[in-house]
Amino acid sequence: MKTILFSALLFFAVAGFAQKKQSLFNGKDLKGWTIFVGDTSITPENFFYVKDGVIETVGVPVGYLRTKKEYSNYRLHVEWRYPENPVNSGVMLHTTGPDKIWVSHYQANLKHQSVGDFVVHGVGQKATINGKEYVSTEKDKPAVPKMNPSNEKPDGEWNSYDIVCKGNTIEIKVNGLLQNTATNCSLTKGAIALQAEGCKIQFRNLWIEKIK
Repeated sequence: MKTILFSALLFFAVAGFAQKKQSLFNGKDLKGWTIFVGDTSITPENFFYVKDGVIETVGVPVGYLRTKKEYSNYRLHVEWRYPENPVNSGVMLHTTGPDKIWVSHYQANLKHQSVGDFVVHGVGQKATINGKEYVSTEKDKPAVPKMNPSNEKPDGEWNSYDIVCKGNTIEIKVNGLLQNTATNCSLTKGAIALQAEGCKIQFRNLWIEKIK
């Protein structure tokens, strides 16, 4: 009887966790997302697309794929890899305002050898890291280095970002290692976006979990 009761409790606990997690990518198409590309001559569907069950972008020119919904207070999991010749990309958090190249947001950087850096985008947007306040201006978009040496995997291997956005704080982990924590963020909600900035990159297993 105790074994049956324990199994039932475990089932409901797992089911409850599954209900909290919300997939952001169905593995088939880009439903729930919208594409922005700075060059209007580019067909959006040729810029970001689904290939072999993963999201892929050619990476050129600059642009992004963002969720149609806005989110706040959540855990985000994103897996990515550079098939070859890594250059730059990013996971954009609290993306706010009309679509444009440098829309207001915070970025968990995906620049090669700089994954884990924290970037503040948008004139007047702020964040505090290690007791210092960083403010984005028209000319300066502060990129705060990661806490630890680079722990990216070799080209072609999958990496993971685990990001917690709670209130005005953002914490980012790269492959399970804490690399940056920002507090006093002036943006606390917005869309989530995947950036194209210079090369081909792939994304998979994107999910979000609401937290209080």
